[in-house]
Amino acid sequence: MALQRSQGDTLIKILDVAEARIRSNGFNDFSFRDIAADVGIKSASVHYHFPTKSDLGVRVTRRYTARFLHYLGDPEDKNNAPAELLLHYINGYKKFLIDDEAMCLCGMLGAELASLPEPVREEVKRFNEDNVEWLKRVYQRLNPKDKKKKAKTKALHLLASMQGAMIVARTLNEPKLFDRISKEFLGGAKNLVA
Repeated sequence: MALQRSQGDTLIKILDVAEARIRSNGFNDFSFRDIAADVGIKSASVHYHFPTKSDLGVRVTRRYTARFLHYLGDPEDKNNAPAELLLHYINGYKKFLIDDEAMCLCGMLGAELASLPEPVREEVKRFNEDNVEWLKRVYQRLNPKDKKKKAKTKALHLLASMQGAMIVARTLNEPKLFDRISKEFLGGAKNLVA
């Protein structure tokens, strides 16, 4: 039993280290040897859990997507007003940048998309599709008269704004810019309905 727990702990450490490395420097900036050194294991142990770097990238991205969607919660939750859900969404990206001092994993991977293995590209696409679907449902609650296409456009706009705000704030080394950009984007609750 202890051996299984140990392997599970090692797996989680590998995933955590890989996620941190991707969010800081991208997918193409590390090897299994780097992961092994960070975790304190042999490179063969990383290969035991993930035969290829693509396998590792897929697993990290799926886990990240699941955690973010869990954090967001149900977009249909009547206990939360749509404007509160949108603020919650923005705060998720703020947490990535300010609290974690890193980029959104899928934002970093998106910048490297052309050089990623196809299975990892598919997971990045799924993250974005899931975000757009979540936001679209929130926007439809916010403006029930809007057609689905308009709600989807608003969803894409917010997703792009958050990813862009992270890049600008990080590039200029001014994390507080994220707040200024997101507040400007929202412009108060009345503009959420516009």
